[in-house]
Parts: sequence; structure tokens; C-alpha cells
Amino acid sequence: MADKVPTSNRAGDVQSFLERLSGVPAVTARAGSQRLVFAMDATASREPSWQSAQKTQAEMFDVGATLGSIEIQLCYYRGLDEFHASPWTVATAELRRAMATVTCLGGYTQIARVLEHVARERKRSPLRAVVFIGDCVEEPVDMLCHKAGVLAMLGVRAFMFQEGNDPAAERAFRQIASITGGAYSRFDSHSAAHLRDLLGAVAAYAVGGMKALEDYGRQRGGTALRLTQQMQAR
Repeated sequence: MADKVPTSNRAGDVQSFLERLSGVPAVTARAGSQRLVFAMDATASREPSWQSAQKTQAEMFDVGATLGSIEIQLCYYRGLDEFHASPWTVATAELRRAMATVTCLGGYTQIARVLEHVARERKRSPLRAVVFIGDCVEEPVDMLCHKAGVLAMLGVRAFMFQEGNDPAAERAFRQIASITGGAYSRFDSHSAAHLRDLLGAVAAYAVGGMKALEDYGRQRGGTALRLTQQMQAR
């Protein structure tokens, strides 16, 4: 399903935006389940590592299934104006199939659109976190920080995982994570285990909050523990 809401380039006023959001009726999530938005950059710059990243990212769905009831929505952007969001589902096989159909297409980043979409989903039903995986930022950072502030006021944490080492992307990703009380980490095409542990940690947080994340970090150690410590320090 494509989301065609245009991205605004103006910071605007956070409180005014929240007041508009308050007019959207809340929808109750499936009993006993938690929700997580999984969003990714599918522009051409990620194509060289796309297949290996797809496999690792899909494994997060399996981790979530072992921790409890979790509904996941897959989002991605690509091209000049494409933004897609799947239906919410708890079916791991369905998510894997959806992931396998995504291909890269050249275009600019649409991170603001991701953050706006997550804010709307949060108003419809409880939502703890969004995972974003990307490698660059081509939007005004101040505008992205404003939209991150909206998520913070809605109680949604952003976990920003950067592929590669673009310094501008790192600065923006770190700020978004910090504003929302989430976490930032970097990975590359050779660190599948690193990304797997990061995604597992987020799945644990989405299902059980900070207690589940802390337990997961102690059990896994390494990357998962460092992400846990980063959030504890917020």
C-alpha cells in the first residue's frame, strides 16, 4: 500500500501538529501484541549490499516471534516519490515474502516521510519503536529533528542503523536517535551478525520494553549489550 502524504519542508510547530494528530481516533491493537515499524532505504546506493542485508533483516522477524506476540509493518522508500507500507502482520513467512519483493531504485532519501508515517500509526494504536536502516541523508537535518521531536512526544523511540560510514548520515541518525530516546549504530555489508543482534535487541524492546531489552543485552552481550547501555544512558 503506498502512502502518498507529501513531505513538508517546514519545521512548523510541534504542539500544533500534535493537536491535529489528537483528532485522529485511536484504534486498539490486537490483544496482547506489541507493534514495530521496520523501515528501510531502498534507493540505488544500497543496491551493492541489498541481498545480504535483506536476509539479515528478515531474521529480525524470527527473533520477534520467539519473544512474544509482535506485529510488524514493513516500510520502504525508493525512486523519486515511492513510499510503501505493508499491512500489519504477525506472520513471519509473509514478512519474508514481502521483503524478498523489494528492489532498489535510484532516488532521494525520504526519511521525513518515514517519521511522519510512524507518527500517524502511533495515533491509531500503541507503538513503541521504529527501526530505520539507511546509508545517507539528503534532507534538512533541522526538519528531521523536528519530526523526531514529534515521535518523542508520542513516546516512540527511533533505532537508527547506518550502513557504511557517511559522516553526514551519522550526525543526522545520531540526533534522531537521541531526540527520541532510541539508539544509533553502524554496520557494513560484512557485519551480518552485528546487524542481527541489533535487530534482535529492538525486537526485544518492542515486545517487552526496557526490561526485555536489558535481559536480551545481558544474554547476548557484545552489540546488543552496547545498544542497551546506550539507551540506559539517555
